[in-house]
Amino acid sequence: MEMSSLRNILKPLMPILAAVYGLMVIYMTALPMADGNEALGRQVLTWLLTLIAIALTYILVHRVEPKVFPVAKQFSLRFPKPAIALGVLLLAPLWCVAEGYVVYGLTSLIHTVHLEPISYTPEELHEDLLASIHAVLLAPVLEELCYRQLPISPFQRRRTQVIVCLVMALLFGIVHVRNFLGASLAAMLYGLVFIWTRNIWYAVILHAGHNLTATLLAVYCMLDLGQIRMSKMPVIILSDAKIVVAAVVLAIVGLIILQRESRDIMRKNETKI
Repeated sequence: MEMSSLRNILKPLMPILAAVYGLMVIYMTALPMADGNEALGRQVLTWLLTLIAIALTYILVHRVEPKVFPVAKQFSLRFPKPAIALGVLLLAPLWCVAEGYVVYGLTSLIHTVHLEPISYTPEELHEDLLASIHAVLLAPVLEELCYRQLPISPFQRRRTQVIVCLVMALLFGIVHVRNFLGASLAAMLYGLVFIWTRNIWYAVILHAGHNLTATLLAVYCMLDLGQIRMSKMPVIILSDAKIVVAAVVLAIVGLIILQRESRDIMRKNETKI
């Protein structure tokens, strides 16, 4: 079979193939803790399996996919400058806070949402901090490669990319069944960020920053610095006013950094011309 024929067959199937592949690797990495046992040894095994899955997926999107779909090279896998990465990271807390209120508002239109104050014991916080190593450093990389880079990059037209982004957002929400609405909205945002920036790392950083913010909110509650309310089905986290203000301030700082870096890049380009 010629490469062009293979390309024509695979291209419309890429969203489904990517979703199945993503579900498979995420399931495999979660197997060590499938019975609810979160002992350190099992956590470490999950980290190792996730690292292996990331390496294999990176090879798939960096080496294999561009050979089948040359147009996939339009998206960069190069990590952004540290200052730009920091600017994007500082936007994440505001996104995390906003997501909670948006999901709460939409869910409230359907049924009453029961929220309870979050409280943590030192043991529960220790477990959450261990789990956050995977949630912040590893899972965002694997999920963004599987659910954004892999299915979207074979398509050249921006409109088609957005359609694939929406399809993958729904599939991503199904995978996160307890948080379907929040996960779907997050996946939609990360996909649009990927399409706009042409670089998967911006979506990864925003995703990781969101998860990091959720972890820091647990520490915030443990230290009794304020009150966070939560619903477990669907998963909704509503921050107090202090967190909202802090998130807005961090986002403003992030935007200032990004604007400054953007000006520097434009200045360098003008100098080259």
